[in-house]
Amino acid sequence: MSSTILDAPSPKQTLAAAVVVVGLHALTVAALVAMKAPEKPVEAKIQTPPIEIELVTLPQKEPVAVEEQEAPKVQPAPPKPKAAPTFKAQPKPIKEPVIKEKPPKATPPKKATPPKKVIEKQPDIIKTEAPKIPAAEPKVDTQAADEQRIAEEHRRAEERRIREQEQQKAEQEARDRAAAQEAERLAAEKAAKEQAAKEAAEAAAQAKAKAAASNTPVNFTASNADWASPPRLSFPKRAARNAQSGDTFNVVLVLRVNKQGGIDSVRVSQPSGNPSVDKAAQRQVRSGKFTPFTQNGVPVVGNVTLTVSYAVP
Repeated sequence: MSSTILDAPSPKQTLAAAVVVVGLHALTVAALVAMKAPEKPVEAKIQTPPIEIELVTLPQKEPVAVEEQEAPKVQPAPPKPKAAPTFKAQPKPIKEPVIKEKPPKATPPKKATPPKKVIEKQPDIIKTEAPKIPAAEPKVDTQAADEQRIAEEHRRAEERRIREQEQQKAEQEARDRAAAQEAERLAAEKAAKEQAAKEAAEAAAQAKAKAAASNTPVNFTASNADWASPPRLSFPKRAARNAQSGDTFNVVLVLRVNKQGGIDSVRVSQPSGNPSVDKAAQRQVRSGKFTPFTQNGVPVVGNVTLTVSYAVP
């Protein structure tokens, strides 16, 4: 009996425990009143086991009779590991109040705090049900879709513009290449013509130089001959003694004409039948002078065949 009296709680501890129990009871009742009934059943995972709380009336006048306590008989059963700790107390007459709870040594003050965790979980249950209150359907936000569609249209328009620019650029480059090729062709033709003219001029110059340096005679006909000063031709008197009036003597002569148009030599190619007429023709023709014969614009030595006719007076 002496050990039981020493282990009994003091009146201050008993009063503090009672105040805590009453406060927890009041907070629990207020939370239960403020909490609305959920529309749908809450899942079993988030349900909290109910708290059993019994009110204990505190002694007002007489102190607790320690001698009548039976400590071994009122020890409560140990709490279950999964369930929240509960306070079990049985009311007794005022003169002999007995609190059925764990002795102070077995239940330190720190183990009295789990009921606060249960109270703090109640607002979480209310918050999970809050989104179900509005009944209006959510509005569909089409602004993002419109912006995406406009951006897609802009992208396609930009791609078309870039393709058109590239096509125009390619066409312009093709035209430039064609113009450059045409210019190159014309330049090549012009260069070829200039080269041909230059070569022709050089060939002519070379021919002139060669012709000027060469004394080889070139054959010409009488139609190509142009008299600068014609010769004086007359029938010889000696030839008239042996000829009859009205007769005609024709002699064919080959004349060598120099680059200045003078006659260097006269040769009888076809005689007339009268030696006096042939000699007179050779002598008289030398008195004349030709315009110089030219070839490629260069004066050359020429041989010209000329027929001289005489009529007997």
